[in-house]
Amino acid sequence: QGQLVNSGGGSVQPGGSLRLSCAASGFTMNACTILWFRQAPGKEREGVSCLSRGSSGSYYADSVKGRFTMTRDSAKNTAYLQMNSLKPEDTAVYSCAADCLYDGPVGYYYCSGYAASYQYNSWDQGTQVTVSS
Repeated sequence: QGQLVNSGGGSVQPGGSLRLSCAASGFTMNACTILWFRQAPGKEREGVSCLSRGSSGSYYADSVKGRFTMTRDSAKNTAYLQMNSLKPEDTAVYSCAADCLYDGPVGYYYCSGYAASYQYNSWDQGTQVTVSS
């Protein structure tokens, strides 16, 4: 049974940095498209970033472009979301998902979750990120 586990959240001041982890077990993450989402209180889940199979392509929402970077460590079977220059509006619960059936390009429509099907996700145990002064 595969699963994804998040870690790395916390509280930081505006302008600070955090690195989130999405650790996979029971399946090979490098064979899947990986997506990061976030959900702020009272708002719908928002697609933040995604990384295609083999890390050949990536997508970032406009709200995080230039500040967030998604990577994957095949040896550790883990994906990361490096978040720099954090803003109060980045405050949310962050979670990840894996789509191991999709091998196409990543862009706004797919990475926002409209077309993706996730064999694994961490909705139930996302990690809280709080940005405040």
